[in-house]
Amino acid sequence: MKVVVTGGSGKAGRYVTADLRVHGHEVLSVDWVRDRGLGSAAIADLTDYGQAREMVDGAEAVVHLAAIPAPGIRPEAETFRVNILSTYNAFAAAVAGGARKVVWASSETVLGLPFDTPPLFAPIDESIEPRPESSYALSKLAGELIAMQFARRSGVSFVGLRISNIMEPDDYQTFPAFWDDPFLRKWNLWGYVDVRDVAHAIRQSLAVEVSGAEVCIIAAADSVMRQSSAELMAAVYPQVPLRRPVRGNETLLAIDRARHVLRYEPQHSWRDHVDWA
Repeated sequence: MKVVVTGGSGKAGRYVTADLRVHGHEVLSVDWVRDRGLGSAAIADLTDYGQAREMVDGAEAVVHLAAIPAPGIRPEAETFRVNILSTYNAFAAAVAGGARKVVWASSETVLGLPFDTPPLFAPIDESIEPRPESSYALSKLAGELIAMQFARRSGVSFVGLRISNIMEPDDYQTFPAFWDDPFLRKWNLWGYVDVRDVAHAIRQSLAVEVSGAEVCIIAAADSVMRQSSAELMAAVYPQVPLRRPVRGNETLLAIDRARHVLRYEPQHSWRDHVDWA
């Protein structure tokens, strides 16, 4: 499959691009910086529709990862402007250029992070009402609405991935620093996802049949903590109901929908990299 990956030089994009190539896809990486030796690359500013259209024309699928990747990196208004324009242009260009599927990075932040206001329930799933708390989160939620409109009008399939806090293997050595204080990582219910599992989720999203515009939470199967998830909730959010029993260190960012719709199954855990006993 001919796939264009926007943001192909980013933290996730490098792994996604490499993974798709290993699995036989023809991949063009697009970014506003070079892609660090991963192969064919193109430089484009996706806030310009003409450049976006040129990059994705003729692609069978578009993986849209390009964005200001987190709150606090740029001024709020600039984050919103860049993310909204690049997302709209990438989607519009994909549809106009003949793509049949768009997979894109939404964000766990639409769920209410950093949870200074406690969540309504846990584990959190896609049924919870979105509650963006930053212009970054708002841009991602708006992207989900844009995807719905394009899917409805064009028949192109869109898969939005509400991706948790992405970790590379080297990042796991920092985890012991917050094990003694559950409040340090409460901001996303102690969630994370290995970058290799992000690549897996995107490859699965390209492979499965989806109609309309889907959104799925993408997280690891476990939390970042040694304590059980039930213990963490009791210590930090005792007022928040558990809608079902949680087993051991099970993630509180439920991935049931991704498992069902995308056949996503995370393969990686920090527990394979850090001595935690």
